[in-house]
Amino acid sequence: MTARRSLNAFGAAACAGMLGYAFYAEKVLHLEPCPLCMFQRVGVAALGAVFLLAAILDPVSRGGARVHAALIALAAAFPAYVAGRHVYIQTLPAGSVPSCGATLDYMLEVFPLLEVVKKVLTGGGECARIDWSFLGLSMPAWVLISVLALAAVGLFANLRSGAPSRFWQVPSSSS
Repeated sequence: MTARRSLNAFGAAACAGMLGYAFYAEKVLHLEPCPLCMFQRVGVAALGAVFLLAAILDPVSRGGARVHAALIALAAAFPAYVAGRHVYIQTLPAGSVPSCGATLDYMLEVFPLLEVVKKVLTGGGECARIDWSFLGLSMPAWVLISVLALAAVGLFANLRSGAPSRFWQVPSSSS
């Protein structure tokens, strides 16, 4: 397995792990996801799908690898933006947080999709609440860090120069 394919497979597995933990937090820890959390899940799933596609196809040409790098960057941009917005809303002072609106299910039934996206991204009071933290960072902060790290891995794997190597091969020395 080439290093590029291995790193892309790692990216797909990491996204699956992130989604698995999100579902664990919802079903086992009983943490109710807010609308921004749901959008982050969609973004992480899309990023995982792009990583999986890149791992399966593993192009030999530099052009194909660059296309995968661009797709990974594009797929990472959405959950990074949403998680960044979520972290911003969580850091607002209590009086300046927008008031809670309708549930995501209700908005999807009543409003057109683009209006729902606009309303969700402006955030509501439920998005400002921090129910979970690890090392002083909320779950959206960890999603932001993870997505940015995965984007860096994807760009490194698919943009580095030279022929794809294998992890277990020792580089040959020119003596």
